[in-house]
Amino acid sequence: MSLTFPPREEIARLTARMLLEIRAVDFNADMPFTYASGLKGPTYVDCRRIISFPRVRATLMDFMAATVMRDAGFEAFDNVAGGETAGIPFGALMAERLGLPMTYVRKKPKGYGRNARIEGVMTEGQRVLLVEDLTTDGGSKLSFVDAIRETGASCAHTAVIFYYGIFPETTQRLADHGVALHHLCTWWDVLAEARAQGAFDAATLTEVEAFLTDPRAWQAANG
Repeated sequence: MSLTFPPREEIARLTARMLLEIRAVDFNADMPFTYASGLKGPTYVDCRRIISFPRVRATLMDFMAATVMRDAGFEAFDNVAGGETAGIPFGALMAERLGLPMTYVRKKPKGYGRNARIEGVMTEGQRVLLVEDLTTDGGSKLSFVDAIRETGASCAHTAVIFYYGIFPETTQRLADHGVALHHLCTWWDVLAEARAQGAFDAATLTEVEAFLTDPRAWQAANG
């Protein structure tokens, strides 16, 4: 394992640049995207695209490994768990970089056989790092963390490539559950890089900034 530890600001800027370069990010204020919650917004990110770009995925996983080790410690974990489904490839890549066993967590029991939520070998007392592609409000992470803890393992950290960074209750929600969040970049980093590159027209970027500043007000004003 050979890692460098760039400043957090540089990791955020380069992560945003890579997401824009592989077209994982889209802004559209005229035809807002519908989110899983049913609400709408002018921003969309698809981190699943990363797995198809070897240089990008390798660099981002190096960034994630460096971030986690810098923030949580170099010997802080015994197991890496990916969250179904988007977190599975990133969990595998992180486990490889950290030299640790890899497992994954199902969203719900599969309904037959062992009816398990944890796949792979996770044992009581292990310290588990939960890896996913992104987080919005942190809600899905809590279910995964609870499933990990039910095995007798502990889970006090989750790492993601992308954190929305616009819902102030997210980190507190996770902290109240005993979980620290580690991320590479947020929508604010992507907006700054998009402006620097001229990746979208000025009117679109203005609308995106309005949404990021007050998502609920923007949604109320735009249906």
